[in-house]
Amino acid sequence: MPGYVMGVVNGVKDGPAFEAYQHVVEPTIGQYGGKRVFFSGEVTPLDGGWAPLGLILFEFESADPAKKWYNSPEYQAVVNQRINSTDSAVTLFVAE
Repeated sequence: MPGYVMGVVNGVKDGPAFEAYQHVVEPTIGQYGGKRVFFSGEVTPLDGGWAPLGLILFEFESADPAKKWYNSPEYQAVVNQRINSTDSAVTLFVAE
């Protein structure tokens, strides 16, 4: 079953650092078989008040390569750049 990694950005604290992170992170995902499904443009809350600045979704063959990517030396080298420059979260979902 496919594994999906969703990144949610609720706020940006350091725009240049986050932009640099964005340029580096996507190639690391491809190294583990992941591909971008979508990157949000405009976000319009319809219910519940959740209004992130942006969402990105990556698909992997299963949860295992998604976890390998997240824990990889390539991603771990830059993950703190995202954490320190944004109010964000990364979550793994498994399709049923």
